[in-house]
Amino acid sequence: MYRSTTRRGVSAAITTVLAATLGAGVLSVPATAAPLSAAVTAETATQATPVAFPVHGHLAATGQSGFLAYALVDGAWTYQWTRYADGSTTKLAYPVADATGTDVVMTGRGQSPARSLKVTLHDMAAGGSTVSIDLGPLSGTYVKAVSANSVLAQMKQADGSPELRLVTRTGDTLTQRTIEGLPAGISSIVASPARDGEVLISYFLKSGDTWRKEYAVVDLAAAKVVSTHVTKAYHTSGSMLSATHLAWAEEGGKYYTVDRATGVESVTDFRLYEGEVMAVGLLGSWAMYGTPGRLEGNGTGDSRPVTPFTAKSRATGETIKLVDYVTSVQPGPDDTLYVRGGSVGQGDGLFRISLGADGKPTARLVAVTGKPVELRYLGSQIPKPFDVASPAPLKWRLSRENADVDLRITHRATGKSFSKTLNLSSESGGSPYYYGDNTFGITWKAIAEGSQMGKDAAVGTYDWSFTAHPQNGVGPDLEASGSFTAVKNASAAHDLDWDGRPDLLARDAQGVLWYTDSAYDPTKKTLVPKYSTNRIGEGWGIYDRIETLGGVGGGTTDFVARNKYGYLWLYDVTGTGYRAQFADRKLIGGGWNTYTQLAGGSDLNGDGRPDLVATDKAGALWLYKGTGNVTAPFAKRQKIGNGGWGVYNQITATGNIGGAAAGDLIARDKDGVLWLYLGKGDGTFAARKQIGGGWNAYTDTVAIGDADYDGRPDLFAYGPDKTAYFYAGTGDYRKPFADRVSSPVLTGEPAYDHIS
Repeated sequence: MYRSTTRRGVSAAITTVLAATLGAGVLSVPATAAPLSAAVTAETATQATPVAFPVHGHLAATGQSGFLAYALVDGAWTYQWTRYADGSTTKLAYPVADATGTDVVMTGRGQSPARSLKVTLHDMAAGGSTVSIDLGPLSGTYVKAVSANSVLAQMKQADGSPELRLVTRTGDTLTQRTIEGLPAGISSIVASPARDGEVLISYFLKSGDTWRKEYAVVDLAAAKVVSTHVTKAYHTSGSMLSATHLAWAEEGGKYYTVDRATGVESVTDFRLYEGEVMAVGLLGSWAMYGTPGRLEGNGTGDSRPVTPFTAKSRATGETIKLVDYVTSVQPGPDDTLYVRGGSVGQGDGLFRISLGADGKPTARLVAVTGKPVELRYLGSQIPKPFDVASPAPLKWRLSRENADVDLRITHRATGKSFSKTLNLSSESGGSPYYYGDNTFGITWKAIAEGSQMGKDAAVGTYDWSFTAHPQNGVGPDLEASGSFTAVKNASAAHDLDWDGRPDLLARDAQGVLWYTDSAYDPTKKTLVPKYSTNRIGEGWGIYDRIETLGGVGGGTTDFVARNKYGYLWLYDVTGTGYRAQFADRKLIGGGWNTYTQLAGGSDLNGDGRPDLVATDKAGALWLYKGTGNVTAPFAKRQKIGNGGWGVYNQITATGNIGGAAAGDLIARDKDGVLWLYLGKGDGTFAARKQIGGGWNAYTDTVAIGDADYDGRPDLFAYGPDKTAYFYAGTGDYRKPFADRVSSPVLTGEPAYDHIS
């Protein structure tokens, strides 16, 4: 049913003619409230380049001069207004806010706008006013702000029935005006932002034993309903109006439009899941719609393609795609819409939708997050070489997680291959191939279960390729390819839990030993903590030296510890791919207190097993070759340096950082100068080369293996003031490490007196 009266022209002011009688007296001074369309300072919304939109922000309101986002600012979530002109921001320190479609923003301190008794109206345009309205004494409930000093509020009448009023503050005077033409007994009143002096409200009305949903268009200047419409919809949201049409969405994906001239209601069913609602908009006779959702998906692996935000002419039926995906829609001033979404051609951010000279809608990016809309490949995370006996997965990283990946791995020498489609999702208990941080992968165990190639587990070169299909259909498919070298039963470099990432052992001043799992962050280009620090146990203060070795018998990293009596003990570690398990210590032997320095983990003679080097008190350097046997992990010692090594107060076995034949050593002298000894491959070294000074700033330098997966070992340095740095290996003996980058690993913990 559609009822309409003659539509009045929009007046320049809302004249308050009904005074409210309060307990303290009668407020009868007339007040004038300018309509929103006239209250906004005429600031252009056009700017040369888009301003910044908060990456994880939510669009809350839009206006002529800027937009409001709920964003993480200085570690706390808050509302922040950003100006289009210069990108400057203003915080609004309130827990809730509401949009008006203009520069006027409502804020409150309740749990929601409707539960905020005292509301504040901020005109965010340059020189704009701030007006507060206290609805508490009126027993009113906020419905919608409709001007710079007026709100619609639901009041209780004497008989308990609700009534909608326009409440206006002018100076110290507060006045009310009843909205005429609404039926008695309405409930659950909701209003759209005002447009051209009108507002669209919805409410429920009981007829007999049933409830029905109605919409009413209110002329704010007249404070009167000018038309009503009974809809077939029930659970609706996102209502909007234009000069020619009304629109709203219903749960389940139905989109309703009403021709205001005829009252004819049309519905399009997009068949969403129960509870889902289309994002909708309206400009003139152009109905706009799209499937709402995050660019990154909802984490469930839902492979339904989204409906792009699309405009459809109710006059001609023509459709125009505006943006590739939409998160939310807000009405804007001067017959505009603002869409939080993304377009492959323009980017991700905030779009202004307006009608061009030809009467057709166009979308222009006005604020940008910097996130790519199209799916991008961000690199592999495959240990070099990759151990097919390891539980660590082969991993690849994308710009977002919501993709289905057709993966193929082929052994180059034999041509045997493995293929599988990996459906990714981050939902708890979801895809076994998703590893967080937009990273997917597969273990060799899973490859062996699905192919003869995996069962054969041949060493050598493998080629990989994949095609990633965006689950939401946003952007084109992505193709990537590469290769890796496979070995079998190799020693893991500094990887205690055998998950393919470096770990660190750290002892605190109380003698408690901890290990922390780290990961390389390619965006920050440094080592970061992957999980919280794990407590191994107490009593480790009896040792004056703890040194990681690599996998003595192949596999996960083991370590040795020397006590003050000179006994050396082996700790055999078993990694499961998720955690490290520590066996009881095994005695290697006594007499090790003759050495001043120990360094392990580097393969110095090219036999694939980690070795140990030691400097004695006379300054000689000794090599203990790894045997691959945890019962007797080292062969008889061999002198490889006759003297002079006593000038160093720290030596570190780094692996091959110089690009020569085998593992190398770095040594720091008492002046903090660092020297490089390139390994020859037979357990001996070339003449030393100076590689820098100032290294006495660190208490520990730890060779952590290849943290950034570029095939070159890296270094971690820890300082006395809980400072830490990551040094990426370059593979160039002339400058074996790139410039240091600050690392948060171990820096937020209690100070440690020994890192390995």
